[in-house]
Amino acid sequence: MKKIVVLLLAVAVLSGCERIETGEVGLRVGFDKQVNTTELQPGSFNQTVIGSVLTFPVRDIALVLDNMHPQTADNSTLDDMDITVIYSINPAAVGEIYTTKSRAFHTRDESNDIVLMYNYLTTVARSAAYKAAAKHDALKTISARAEIESDTAKYITAALAEEKLDTSLTITKVQVRNIQPAGNIIASANAVITAQNNLKAKQVEVDIARKEAERLSLLSSNGQNVRYMEAKALQDIAEGVKEGKVQSIVVPYDFKGIINVGK
Repeated sequence: MKKIVVLLLAVAVLSGCERIETGEVGLRVGFDKQVNTTELQPGSFNQTVIGSVLTFPVRDIALVLDNMHPQTADNSTLDDMDITVIYSINPAAVGEIYTTKSRAFHTRDESNDIVLMYNYLTTVARSAAYKAAAKHDALKTISARAEIESDTAKYITAALAEEKLDTSLTITKVQVRNIQPAGNIIASANAVITAQNNLKAKQVEVDIARKEAERLSLLSSNGQNVRYMEAKALQDIAEGVKEGKVQSIVVPYDFKGIINVGK
């Protein structure tokens, strides 16, 4: 009988325990609803028969910002800009952050864990991304992704430092997932490129025509060259007739016969 009682008590205790997983930190809430700010470390089992345990992810938290429309340096508004900010929380700061910062700064994930400072960082990161994009013209934002990512992280970190949160929160990565300039800006750029290509093609045509004109001018300035070309043409016609390649020819009214050229 005693063994059964002990077994039942063991089951009750184990079923009333909360295990802190890797990458998390816990805080105990007493039966009086008071939060103990001593952090519960990963791997520990904590009874919840009396009171409860709150869990907080602290590593590699992904903050997603979609459908942003920042203004660029040339006063154009981007059609879309999407970024992801990865941040971590100092485990030793969890108790202080949760008990001293507004609950509106936090959110809960799909596991019902409390994600500290998520809502706060959403606002800060959005402002930082807008500021970073504003340094570039619309068409250059695509090639400037790395700089926008770096500047966004820098501006977020500076904002955290102003609030004395830079030792509690760390920005580990910013990724620009998508940048799309306004459609009219892209259309204008394509029109400019097309016009430039057409201009280059016309310039080539002009250069060819000029060189041909120069060639003809040079030939016409030398009477002997003209006579040679006429004679060569007549000889080519004669050879064509002889070989059966020419069925008929038009003879000019002043035709004086065919002479041999180059012999």
